[in-house]
Amino acid sequence: MRSLFDPQGFYFFAGKTIKPLFALAAVIAAVALYLGFFVCPIDATQGNSYRIIFIHVSSAWMSMLIYVLMAVFSAFALATNNRMCSIFAAAMAPTGAFMCFLALFSGAVWGRPTWGAYWVWDARLTSELILLFLYLGFLALQSSIADIKRADKACALIALVGVVNVPIIYFSVRWWNTLHQGASITSRGSSIATIMLVTLLLMVAAFWLYSLAATFARTRTIILERERREAWAQEAAIKGEI
Repeated sequence: MRSLFDPQGFYFFAGKTIKPLFALAAVIAAVALYLGFFVCPIDATQGNSYRIIFIHVSSAWMSMLIYVLMAVFSAFALATNNRMCSIFAAAMAPTGAFMCFLALFSGAVWGRPTWGAYWVWDARLTSELILLFLYLGFLALQSSIADIKRADKACALIALVGVVNVPIIYFSVRWWNTLHQGASITSRGSSIATIMLVTLLLMVAAFWLYSLAATFARTRTIILERERREAWAQEAAIKGEI
């Protein structure tokens, strides 16, 4: 565990895991897509349009989970001054922003046949859009401040302040009257067919593995950039261990 919070140790650890994670994510996603399009039955009310749920829900869950993890690592970075925690948070942000955009885009595709509109100022949609702006603000701030330590602290504050939006997204369908349907999967069980639930969980696993691999790859890039004056980093760059 200690090596995971050491730049050199994590750099070489991540290098061994990225390709297997990407490959496993691709295989699981392919299985989930096959089940979603060719095995899962047609929905009684929404017809075939509901099938976007497997991408929409998975990306929405990941967008919230990644932001929470960013906030956790940011809190540890501020509390312990551990540079790897800041690197992890910075590496997660682009993938989180992508997942958030994918959730909004797939939701619009789903909303057109279901609600008759690509976009409505629904409480859940609006709060998810705010999450995308938080991601973009984090990325913009990270790239606009030249001093790395100052940038990390500023971004950590954004992550910690913005994390309050995550429970708002989750509970928005309970707190307000919204067009967005309520949760189909809760602690009390699932209201969808078993094959649909299995397909959704497989897609979630695929998105999780992809996010992990993408974060690891980006973490290695950030480590090399920040540790470029270290002998081991220069040697790794020369050998092409990137």
